[in-house]
Amino acid sequence: MKKTVLAALAGAMLVSACTTDPFTGERKISSTAGGAALGAGLGAGIGLLAGGDDRRNALIGAGIGALAGGLAGNYMDRQEAELRRQLQGTGVSVTRVGDQIVLNMPSNITFATDQDQVMPGFFPTLNSVALVLNRFNQTIVDVHGHTDSTGSDRHNFDLSQRRALSVANYLNSRGVDSRRFAVTGFGPTRPIATNATEAGRAQNRRVEIQLSPLTQG
Repeated sequence: MKKTVLAALAGAMLVSACTTDPFTGERKISSTAGGAALGAGLGAGIGLLAGGDDRRNALIGAGIGALAGGLAGNYMDRQEAELRRQLQGTGVSVTRVGDQIVLNMPSNITFATDQDQVMPGFFPTLNSVALVLNRFNQTIVDVHGHTDSTGSDRHNFDLSQRRALSVANYLNSRGVDSRRFAVTGFGPTRPIATNATEAGRAQNRRVEIQLSPLTQG
């Protein structure tokens, strides 16, 4: 069943789940508090569950088989190859990390400046992602929003969460099972480049989709 996320509510709840690192002074999301906030705030939305075990148990309980042993690696190999074929030339990178696949979606092709609605021109790319996710349904899907360090922490955490939710919502609208998703906004806390230059900041503004095989645990 397709559902719509209440993004503004979720973003506000996520900000309240942030903590301050006592050593660096950097604001981060508490995994425990953040998971609880998402579980409570999105119970009537996309149906997100707080942790990987919850999602895994829900999917296996629904009759979606878990991948055993070496089958997981082969399954992810085939999914990676299909994603690379579908996303060639789109500006989305596909990275393999062990048995996980990470899709990096730069914000300049995904969202207008400071906006959280996916640009219509990016719909065909997300349609391709959804096509593969629906074909390879034995994976769980983590959608992570990231920003640069410009602006306040509150604004950045909220924007990153709303953008991640927009991507998850769109994929859900294309038939991807909502029980597979977990969504987190990290704001500026996980940069992949320097925030001292515009080029670096542009790389840091992104949504990442992390795909992991559905296993017994």
